[in-house]
Amino acid sequence: MKKKSRINLSTTQTILLSFLLAIFLGSALLVLPVSSADGIAVPYIDALFTATTSICVTGLVTVPTFSTWSLFGQIVILFLIQIGGLGVVTIMSGLMISLHRRIGIKDRMLIQDAFNLNTLSGMVKFIRKVIAGTLLVEGIGALLYMTVFIPEFGVKGVWISLFNAVSAFCNAGMDVISENSLYAYVHNPVINLVTILLIVFGGIGYIVWWDLVGALKNIRRQRLRCFTNLTLHSKIALSVTGILILAGTAAVFVFEYNNPLTIGSFSIFDKLQASLFQSVTTRTAGFATIPQEDLTNASAITSLLLMFIGGSPVGTAGGIKTVTFAVLITSAFATMKTHAEAELFHRTIPKHAVSKAVAVVSMAFIILFTATLLLSAVTDADALDVVYETVSAAATVGLTRSLTSELNIWGRIIIIITMYLGRVGPISLMIALNTKKETKNIIKNPTEDISVG
Repeated sequence: MKKKSRINLSTTQTILLSFLLAIFLGSALLVLPVSSADGIAVPYIDALFTATTSICVTGLVTVPTFSTWSLFGQIVILFLIQIGGLGVVTIMSGLMISLHRRIGIKDRMLIQDAFNLNTLSGMVKFIRKVIAGTLLVEGIGALLYMTVFIPEFGVKGVWISLFNAVSAFCNAGMDVISENSLYAYVHNPVINLVTILLIVFGGIGYIVWWDLVGALKNIRRQRLRCFTNLTLHSKIALSVTGILILAGTAAVFVFEYNNPLTIGSFSIFDKLQASLFQSVTTRTAGFATIPQEDLTNASAITSLLLMFIGGSPVGTAGGIKTVTFAVLITSAFATMKTHAEAELFHRTIPKHAVSKAVAVVSMAFIILFTATLLLSAVTDADALDVVYETVSAAATVGLTRSLTSELNIWGRIIIIITMYLGRVGPISLMIALNTKKETKNIIKNPTEDISVG
């Protein structure tokens, strides 16, 4: 009697399939008539697109979220955003912990792979801290939003505040206020500041959170010297994040200063506020206070770079990540200076980290080029609009130059696939598709010099 063959999935394959399953389950709920505001089922392609953009915490939408979906549909979308931000593995592990179920070695390996951690120890504590920290920050964000939205919308403001807080923290960029994102609040300091802080907290990464908390505990004794005890990862993530936000703000401020379609008529304070928001939201958040299609070409190109880099590892943001960018740039300068190894903050960058950074950026470029080429073939939109759309999808940003809703079915399918690839990561996809086990070559081929550059 033959034994039934079991399908043994790797941890990476399990994570990728869990996101795919969540997308299709979400689309099945959203295509129901009860999910639609008018009681008529939306076309499946729009339900699938919305489920994908929610799970992948992107924010690109083909139909307005606030008017297309009923309260039930919006609740489904909110749950999908939360699942996408935390990750399916985190949600399932959290449920197992709450039910006092044992987290086995396979589950620990899943968590390790999902968060790209270096150890299997302390996984239960890590998951508890991630979920508790997320709910705490989102809760505070919702309460701060309520100070504006309840006076404006009444009781409905509670739901708007909750939805916006989760969406901002998870870097999803979706809202239930209007079709024009946060345009109406470009002059509102509370909405701008709360949204910016939620985006940054979500995108900085959970590892940096706990590292900072540990450093702040010693601030009385060591004062500012306590920050020298941060890990190399945290130092890179924080410094690159700060530099990119400031540089992006300065660039948008200069390039848009006299643009009457964006911030040209604003006061100096509002110009700085809008420029800061644009710089932060391009770090894969997707909210907008100024029309993206009205940006100058210089600002649009700056936004493309910021979107491509994205947030930090082990967070809710997308892109190639700040640490990857820093490692790649540092390695390039080390090579130009004929240094044997790349160094940051008086620490040597491991060779495998440099190799992985090169692989991540290379695969991201391949995905972006392919998506841009295919989207250009099925739409006659302006080239900059097409590139903006594909970078936004691949980096899970959600900003658009009013192209998403105009896409035909083939364009929407291309963006759906691009969003998924951007969320799961190109390297994870290649690992999942590789069914061969890692082998070490006993015999190595001879080395021969080649000309590069």
